[in-house]
Amino acid sequence: MEKLFSISKAAKMVNMTTETLRYYDRIGLVHPSLTDKWSRYRYYAEKDIVRLNTIHALSCMEISLKEIKKLIELNNIEEIVKFLEDALVRADKKISELYEAKLRILRAKDFYESKVEEKPKQKFFVRTLPKRTILLSDKLSQPTIDNLWNYHRHFYAQIGEDKKEDFAFEDLAGIYESEKTKRLFIVCKKYSQTENLIELPEGKYLCAECTEENYNNVLQALRYAAKREYLTSSKFVVYLIVLTGILQWEYEIQIPIESHSE
Repeated sequence: MEKLFSISKAAKMVNMTTETLRYYDRIGLVHPSLTDKWSRYRYYAEKDIVRLNTIHALSCMEISLKEIKKLIELNNIEEIVKFLEDALVRADKKISELYEAKLRILRAKDFYESKVEEKPKQKFFVRTLPKRTILLSDKLSQPTIDNLWNYHRHFYAQIGEDKKEDFAFEDLAGIYESEKTKRLFIVCKKYSQTENLIELPEGKYLCAECTEENYNNVLQALRYAAKREYLTSSKFVVYLIVLTGILQWEYEIQIPIESHSE
């Protein structure tokens, strides 16, 4: 006698809900092998369990139920193989997208954890910073929600596939401004010779925090303080992007006041 499973048991075996199994029955995707004509209880045979497990695996690849039903009803081996090959390509693409999303989430988590430390309480403050090599964007001059969410991809695309292995980037971005240019940048951990590379000198920087709305006023005050207190006038300014929330940011303006040449 063929072994049968109740709908609740079958749902548990295939990691689905009983309502999902009832829905599959209604749309003709998987009918139970037996339905009691008096109680209307559904009972599933082992072949039904195999069919349900197959559907579950295919649906995880984001294949529609309509496509799955078509596949299950195919009786041409070559067509089945072609369908599954296409499904594998889609699955690999989805895995790659999820992996990139995971990396972005981990980078964001690490960044926010690093910002838990107490912020400087004074209006202006001095940081001693190491030498930094930055790569300027060839297109972007301002941060936006779109370009900040995946700015690493923008810079990798800029340097080209042939130099991709030569570069690695910090999770630090900002705006570099001089008399001749104003461009979004990323800080390099590893790099080779390419266009738009700039070296920020090691040394002391006069800094201040600001928002998108008040950075002009803060910059003007910071320049005045650098000139009055440190007798220096810089040829460039760095606006380091400081994330304050999910897709929200402010700036830390950095003006060099004392550099140490090697």
